Amino acid sequence: MPDLPEVPPEANVIIVTAQRQAQSLQEVPLAVTAFDAETLQAQQIENASDLQLTLPNVSFTKGNFTGSSFTIRGIGDLCVGVSCDSATGIALNSAPLFNTRLFETEYFDLERIEVLRGPQGTLFGRNATSGVVNIVTAKPDLNAFGGSAQFEYGNFDSIRAQAMLNVPIGDTLGARVAGFFLKRDGFTENLFNGDDIDGREQFAIRGSLRWEPGPDTTLDLMAYYFEEDDDRLRIQKQLCQRDPTGVLGCLNNRRDFDQLNANATFTGTLGSEEFLQLNGLPPGFGLNSLYGPDGYANFNEPNDVRQVRTQFTPEYYADELQLQAHLEQSFGDIALSVTGTYQESSVDSAQDYNLGINDPAFYAPALAQLSTFANPAAVGPATAAYFQPIVDAIIPNGPGGELCTSDTRLDNRGAFEGFAVCSPAGQQFDRSAQEDRAWSVEAIVSSDFDGPFNFLLGGIYADLNTRNNSYFVNAFAIDYITGVLGSFNSLSAGLPPSYLATSFFHNNTLDYQLESWGIFGEVYFDITDRLKFTGGLRYNDDSKSITARSTLASFLNPYSNDGDPFTSPFVGLYDADPGIPGNQLSQDRSVSFNEITGRAVLDFQITPDNLVYASYSRGYKSGGINPPLQPIFNVPESFGPETIDAFEIGTKNTFANGALQLNATAFYYKYKDLQLSRIIARTSVNDTIDADIYGLELESIIRPSPNWLINMNFSYLKAEVAGDQFFSNPRDPGGGDENAVIVKDITNGALCAVTGQAPGGPDGFVNFVNSELNAGNVPGLSAPATAPLQGTTEFPADGGIASSGAFSICEVLQGYAASPAAGAFGGVEVLSPGVEVNLRGNTLPQAPTIKASAGVQYTAEFGDGYNLVPRFDVALTGEQFGNVFNGRVNRIAPFVQANAQVQLNSEDGWFVRGFIQNIFDSNSTTGLYVTDASSGLFTNIFTLDPRRYGVAVGASF
Repeated sequence: MPDLPEVPPEANVIIVTAQRQAQSLQEVPLAVTAFDAETLQAQQIENASDLQLTLPNVSFTKGNFTGSSFTIRGIGDLCVGVSCDSATGIALNSAPLFNTRLFETEYFDLERIEVLRGPQGTLFGRNATSGVVNIVTAKPDLNAFGGSAQFEYGNFDSIRAQAMLNVPIGDTLGARVAGFFLKRDGFTENLFNGDDIDGREQFAIRGSLRWEPGPDTTLDLMAYYFEEDDDRLRIQKQLCQRDPTGVLGCLNNRRDFDQLNANATFTGTLGSEEFLQLNGLPPGFGLNSLYGPDGYANFNEPNDVRQVRTQFTPEYYADELQLQAHLEQSFGDIALSVTGTYQESSVDSAQDYNLGINDPAFYAPALAQLSTFANPAAVGPATAAYFQPIVDAIIPNGPGGELCTSDTRLDNRGAFEGFAVCSPAGQQFDRSAQEDRAWSVEAIVSSDFDGPFNFLLGGIYADLNTRNNSYFVNAFAIDYITGVLGSFNSLSAGLPPSYLATSFFHNNTLDYQLESWGIFGEVYFDITDRLKFTGGLRYNDDSKSITARSTLASFLNPYSNDGDPFTSPFVGLYDADPGIPGNQLSQDRSVSFNEITGRAVLDFQITPDNLVYASYSRGYKSGGINPPLQPIFNVPESFGPETIDAFEIGTKNTFANGALQLNATAFYYKYKDLQLSRIIARTSVNDTIDADIYGLELESIIRPSPNWLINMNFSYLKAEVAGDQFFSNPRDPGGGDENAVIVKDITNGALCAVTGQAPGGPDGFVNFVNSELNAGNVPGLSAPATAPLQGTTEFPADGGIASSGAFSICEVLQGYAASPAAGAFGGVEVLSPGVEVNLRGNTLPQAPTIKASAGVQYTAEFGDGYNLVPRFDVALTGEQFGNVFNGRVNRIAPFVQANAQVQLNSEDGWFVRGFIQNIFDSNSTTGLYVTDASSGLFTNIFTLDPRRYGVAVGASF
């Protein structure tokens, strides 16, 4: 057999700083993958979403609230909330970033990207329990003037441009400027008006200075600015197995191309004829009947992930400023490194909440009734004065005209203060907005002694301030309900005409402050010339404080008050913090956490080309503060830190004169108090669970000749809930109990479950209580002329719900359950938000069982310095779940992504490239989000981009 040709030694060598020192990737005793600039371009890795395709045990998905989750070995951002820390540390030139928008931008002018898998308990210890993504920017070259530029055009009228200019200034100073611009049409067709949405328009610019006044001193300065302003969709598609009963909104078995039953929503319950009757109000004001059709009954949901029907054009704006200074100073065998980083970032996004259009004719009878009550000739001037402000605000041109919805404003003013958006069908949309400011400083002292002992010692301080994080949900029906209920309440109490503020759901963090510091160190001891020990410790200290509140129809506000609703004379009736005596206008909480983490590693250099290692590391991520809920549920005010004990063995090998590089890693994690989010009362609440995780990773690079390059990766992952962990499933509050009754609370849209031991007891009990409500036997509620509430009903057989369902009032059910009347039904229990089920053995979200990828490229050499380089890449991501409750409805199917390109290069530095991404045009789902009970339990999905193709030209000098 002939010998394999020798590959140039530098062909496979990538220098990384995964251990805060420059080392060859193959010498680092931990699981790390690095992509240099050439690899990023060859594999068409343009952003974080592309990055996941070639990495073992790594997945990435966008989130519901302008965020994202970069999951490594089953551990990602399962915690949702302002006070949550990211499990995957994002670093810029090894310095931590906070709430960065880098996952939305395109990569340009980078030296490399390093992805460290596993907890980084020492050197990157700021809560990096899953790993670290370290983005290393290209630095100025002091020795040569140079530059590059490329222009790309593709389908969707996509234009992408990048450029870089490097300028030496004298012998000791250099400057580098680089930037990119991207503009393309939307990937999604809006059948409502024929427009394309989900487009992009963004740019970024980075300027760098490097000063080397002497051989021992290097100072790097960097400034970066990014901005995006377009119609990006946060959510690609909304799916639902429609619930004909209206109790749940969406069922529990499938994700269909259908719209929810809006009778299950907050507006469907409080705006119903039945709710009004029980409160002694004219049922003619009802927008719907709980037992009749809803506004989406005739809506046609497009059966295509890339098609929607919405009257609201998405709005998306994000920007980020980064400033960084880095000093390297050598004192012989001792080196000092100091890094300071400053960040400002913001994001503001709005889109159709239901990605659908409510039938405006559905509202006509109620709006006619409202107009009658606003007519002085019909009801008298005194009564009309309470309803005319509603007409003026939401139907200014009468019942047949446009319907107006409160705009989203940080000062909480809406339609009743003159700030509204109007359309023929009435809008429903949400908005997510946040502003952050952060800074950090880190200093590291390290040694480079000739002997067997070396060390590293460092410290870091970081400060993050989040200002006015807001999440809004606005809808015409909400404005209508807050106006009508407010007017009737103020009229009956003899108060000035008022509505119930706020006239939209507003979960508002007024201020969040994080103060974090740590001291860390490592020692490196050469036991022999081939056996090395690394030991590290870190002390972490995190303090968090938050001021927040959640409002929706929470207190009366006079229509005459056109200022901030919180200046209402009745705002004292609102209590943001029931945990403190008296009524509070905000909830103020503070928590602190500290932990000692670290690692121990033994690595053995079998030969210069073969390394084996074994390690133990302990990771930590600080806890946080749960936001205030509205309505109130019994949930913890805070959640604790999570810790991980990680055991890993690995080997890194180069064989056959460099023709084969093969790395393998096996790991086992014992996770305690893993932070996990679920939606309760329209708000993300975080709990903790325990988990066991283990897996295997293989990475290889094959160079059978200098002209061929083949890379293949494979990973297996098992990530499951450990021990008995009990939680209620929001999709099935009955917990699979055939004897239970799932109850939609008509006062707030929430769910509860009634359980009991006697067969049929819960059904009989709910029917009895509803008859008491219908008869007016419940204090505070009226006896309606007709019986508005019906008895229990069964869900469809294919809905994945074993329990029966009903509309009722959970608080009333709880009262009767504690009374002797419950004994007639064998005793019952009312559980809010539902029956808890055991999650033991369930798979963690965003944890694909297998991942495999392969890429092959060939360099064909021609005369005169020309070469042609075709390349093909394919990646398989196996089955995963978008929700810890698993089940068919939460399953994310395996998907395959394939890319190809061919590039012609010249000796003079110019190139021409043709490319195609997502060759099979797969609508690959990467993640999902289940909304809360008062929104109808629909599922938002997030997908990869459709097929893209185009050509690019570029040159460098």
